[in-house]
Amino acid sequence: MIVNSTPTGWQIIYQQAHALLAAQLAWAWPPTLPPDLWVGLLAATAQHDDEQQDWHGHGGHYGLTPAGAPANFTQKEFSLEQATGVLAAARFQGQWRSLLTSMHLSCLYEGLRGQEKQIDAFLDELHAGQLRWRRALKVKKAEAQAAYDLLHWCDRLSLIFCRDELPEMGRAVEIHRGPDDRGYTVRQPQPGGPVQVAPWPFAAPEIEVSVEASVLTQLQFRDDAELAAALRAAPVETLRWTLRA
Repeated sequence: MIVNSTPTGWQIIYQQAHALLAAQLAWAWPPTLPPDLWVGLLAATAQHDDEQQDWHGHGGHYGLTPAGAPANFTQKEFSLEQATGVLAAARFQGQWRSLLTSMHLSCLYEGLRGQEKQIDAFLDELHAGQLRWRRALKVKKAEAQAAYDLLHWCDRLSLIFCRDELPEMGRAVEIHRGPDDRGYTVRQPQPGGPVQVAPWPFAAPEIEVSVEASVLTQLQFRDDAELAAALRAAPVETLRWTLRA
């Protein structure tokens, strides 16, 4: 979960919803690949945060901090089970989706190398799979990297939106280098107003993207079951952003 504090409680955005926002951003780029590969890239973007641990309804405390507050995803340790699951799910949609998903997992978790033999073996398996899939697809490493860079770029901008990280006073913040190897920034000149991305990457001069968020007014929870029940009953708000050139 992505957890933002509010004056009256918590705003909760599921990681899968954040990924769907990232896919909206990717869809708005001018297609740079053949249709089958482009759709595969959109699918990888939309599903890159799937296979999260199922804590809903359990009596444990996986979804909570020690103080009983909803736990932000950054407060949770690396889950080999989740990473393995998202790659396994990708394989059902083919080698291209598997390649992009594997590259994302490498990007996220290569920094953990050396901590545990099991993690190292997983990271080695990712690299071996990437080489195998590139050869099977006859895709050059630079071409695969450019496609993944778009996924990463959209993931990063989606997180900026979902985590409410647009700076105050219209200041710009770096997104990530795009598939064209250019640096991009995002800024919101007026609070609540249109968002500016520079340089402008999208096909249309204006786009609108959105994500759903659950609104909680209860600050603490006994266990996962109580949090899950509160989330099921919580009102849902749609957060929207207009992006203009």
